[in-house]
Amino acid sequence: MYYFDKRLQYPVRVESPDPIYARMLQQAIGGVEGEIRVCMQYFFQAWGNRAPNTKYRDMLLHTATEEIGHIEMLATAVAMNLENAPTKVQEAGAADAIVGAVMGGENPRHIAEGMLHKHLLSSGMAAFPGNSDGVPFDMNHIYASGNLAADMYCNVAAEATGRTLAVRLSNATNDPGMKDMWSFLIARDTMHQQQWLSVIEEVGGHEGALPIPNSFPQSEENQKYNYSFFATNRDGVPPPEGRWTSGRSLDGKGDFNVVQNAPMGQEPVLGPARPDSGAQSEQIG
Repeated sequence: MYYFDKRLQYPVRVESPDPIYARMLQQAIGGVEGEIRVCMQYFFQAWGNRAPNTKYRDMLLHTATEEIGHIEMLATAVAMNLENAPTKVQEAGAADAIVGAVMGGENPRHIAEGMLHKHLLSSGMAAFPGNSDGVPFDMNHIYASGNLAADMYCNVAAEATGRTLAVRLSNATNDPGMKDMWSFLIARDTMHQQQWLSVIEEVGGHEGALPIPNSFPQSEENQKYNYSFFATNRDGVPPPEGRWTSGRSLDGKGDFNVVQNAPMGQEPVLGPARPDSGAQSEQIG
């Protein structure tokens, strides 16, 4: 059960409406790095969470609900950036080098007009659940494995890519209101990264959580290769040394080493095609 408050989680102000920036904001709503993604990810992780202690489920629900507020803020920002857009689109951001770079060198006017039509025809000059190209969010990047540690690492990655996008969007605007909104959202991304890593620490840190799932007996793994870095250079030149090539493993349960990868299996030889498989006659034995 959820409740709502008509007030925004944090103030949203737009001093100079910009339809190109409205399009860019859509990535933070419905892009792979966006708020719909993390909101749904945290909800489904929570709804499927199984543990003797419900605090992890509760924590996920609190944060998922917070993310609804972030979607609302960004949707409001999109709508506010589209105010007066039909008259402004003719002069949209062509002189802004940052916007031009983010847009990949395309004609800003054409970009703005195309997305403006989408906003106008499909959503009445408002935000929609899609990315900056107008592609609807399809839930393909929702990770909820049922394994607490695996999900936390997925969440760190989601917040890291989300914060990267947020920084880019903050850098792409000079509007004081938008800068202030991003200052808040970037701060929340910082907290959420720390939050998910704190869960990992609480369940034993890398030593206790890894390998995931830690409930599988490592004695059943192939002990010869479970901490080996496979070098695949054809000429056999050793790879550059790194933390992953020597020394104790992060979970403290083995030692890293380097193995020059070489075939250990046989060449696959498959049987003939079945008569009813629709293959050519020459393939059928």
